[in-house]
Amino acid sequence: MYNVIMKPKTLYDLVWTSRPLMQAAEACVEKGLAGTDLTVRMRAVLEILLSDGELPVPDIAAKLEIQRQYVQVMVNETLASGFTVQRPNPRHKRSPLLALTGQGRALIDDILQKEMALMTHIATDFTDDDIATALRVVQAVTVKLKQITDEQP
Repeated sequence: MYNVIMKPKTLYDLVWTSRPLMQAAEACVEKGLAGTDLTVRMRAVLEILLSDGELPVPDIAAKLEIQRQYVQVMVNETLASGFTVQRPNPRHKRSPLLALTGQGRALIDDILQKEMALMTHIATDFTDDDIATALRVVQAVTVKLKQITDEQP
């Protein structure tokens, strides 16, 4: 009986803890970007291009799960800073591919290396099973909440 009563409230707390978690993570990322001329949103674009290769803006938007118009602003910043370049897209003439420049690749590689060192430090307080369980639960809750949103008119 106790578990049935506590489970919804604990899950509720988990969901609402995601906001301060993301705010703290973003603050750490922002601190790590000091002196790089890179913003948190520009970093997001570079990370996706590093992991997925050349992509058009709509595909980057889909991966970030944000509006294409907002991603275009982010992309424009990376282009102006010389971290990315546009290339012709053989699949769509009006939606060029975005690619990392050598400078952009080196920068995001360095940033991710520093972030992984930070995660390694933080991870010492948790077991592999703790982290795997937390990830599995957060991913499952995210999927279920999105399904509910998609089902509603």
